[in-house]
Amino acid sequence: MVASPEQQQVTTPVSSGSHSHDDRVAVLLMGYGEVESYDDFANYNEQALNLLTAKFAPVPSWIYPPLAKLLAIFDFHEWSHQHGKFISPHNAIFEKQREGIEHELQHQWGDRVKVFKAFNFCAPHLPEQVLTQIKAEGFDKLLIYPLLVVDSIFTSGIAVEQVNLALEKLSEGESEHWVKDMRYIPSFYNQPAYINLMAQMVEQTIAAELTGEHFASQIGIVLMNHGCPHKAKGFTSGITESQALYDAVRDKLIERYPLISVGWLNHQTPLIDWTQPNATLAAENLIQLGAKAVVFMPIGFATENHETLLDVHHIIHDLEKRHSDVSYIQMPCVNEQPEFLKMVAEWANPLIEDLLSDRAAVAGTPLVAAPHSHHHHHHH
Repeated sequence: MVASPEQQQVTTPVSSGSHSHDDRVAVLLMGYGEVESYDDFANYNEQALNLLTAKFAPVPSWIYPPLAKLLAIFDFHEWSHQHGKFISPHNAIFEKQREGIEHELQHQWGDRVKVFKAFNFCAPHLPEQVLTQIKAEGFDKLLIYPLLVVDSIFTSGIAVEQVNLALEKLSEGESEHWVKDMRYIPSFYNQPAYINLMAQMVEQTIAAELTGEHFASQIGIVLMNHGCPHKAKGFTSGITESQALYDAVRDKLIERYPLISVGWLNHQTPLIDWTQPNATLAAENLIQLGAKAVVFMPIGFATENHETLLDVHHIIHDLEKRHSDVSYIQMPCVNEQPEFLKMVAEWANPLIEDLLSDRAAVAGTPLVAAPHSHHHHHHH
């Protein structure tokens, strides 16, 4: 769409170093975030209980503060005593992801695009705090980008919920919305580039660490998804998408390595029906079928966190006690691999192009949905 002269701001010509406000896009990269100071456990847990648990467990809200404090004691014990003062690397990795994605995007768009990070549960990067900054910097075009593998009420659902609350708060008392146009990038569980990368990482790990030690049919692979409660009050729980991701990665590996299982990393909350098999049972089953080595690969997580590190560590530790003759490999998440950050940026490019060329929205005409052709890579 070409902007007609009267729509363009009457200013002196904009140099490549700076741009009029209606010509810039703020990319809001969203993740969970994890506590870096043990003092923050109770606050973090209360946020998580409010936003997550409320979606599937029949828990009255008055219980949240005392329950959060109780959980904080367990967390402290696990992280500090059992794991030698563990501090999650999640936030540091997420910052590297943000930098890398911004680098890729600015390579194409220059300083017309800036990438901000927001964490669902961690100040000072709560969505409301970050959107306040985006508004203060004069951005009025927004691309919401949850860096989460699967769309569900527990991932992108709470991200959008928090963005909406923040936008409402930041627009109070204003006659018109400060965000003139926005787009949203759904999850990437069905993206061929991501699926290929997952399979490739498994193959490279096996080649580097297990070649020659076992027959290919004796190498078990547990592809780990984020566990989901079966009932989520009618919200999308993420099971279907996670299963589709598992099937797609499995298809890439099965002809070479026949022993493959999904393994769900569940939060074993009582009274809740979680996805099965959990990662422990998945490994047990493969060992029963003759696996002499088991590779644990987190395909449902893009950024390392206490689940992919501590929970999987526990699982392997327990299995070693029962099956000491089997070797175990704990693989990392995709994290800040350049190949991954490149594809994440590429998925954003068509929508940034939409936002930068869609001047009609800035001129105050009704918002138009992005042309459908731009979304072809997200068809399910």
